[in-house]
Amino acid sequence: MPTITYIIKGKPQVVEAAEGESLFTIAQAKGVPMEGACGGNGFCTTCKCKIRKGGEHLGERTGQEENLGVTDPTERLGCQAIVQGDVEVEVLEN
Repeated sequence: MPTITYIIKGKPQVVEAAEGESLFTIAQAKGVPMEGACGGNGFCTTCKCKIRKGGEHLGERTGQEENLGVTDPTERLGCQAIVQGDVEVEVLEN
């Protein structure tokens, strides 16, 4: 079971989650504060986050992310980033 470390305002919150879920869905289920104005449907960028470690353990970047201009290799939309292993992610403030 993958371990996800969310960094919120410099403080880590570590949770375990099943593979195949998005960073946003996991955050919502585990009480991690990650904003999602569109409800995690990939229509906004409020769940944009910075991948600190383990980017190779996320599914491939989606066309939805690219359409919204999220193309930096260290940034992902939480709702589009599917977990496949351990990841450390910084939740950005919007």
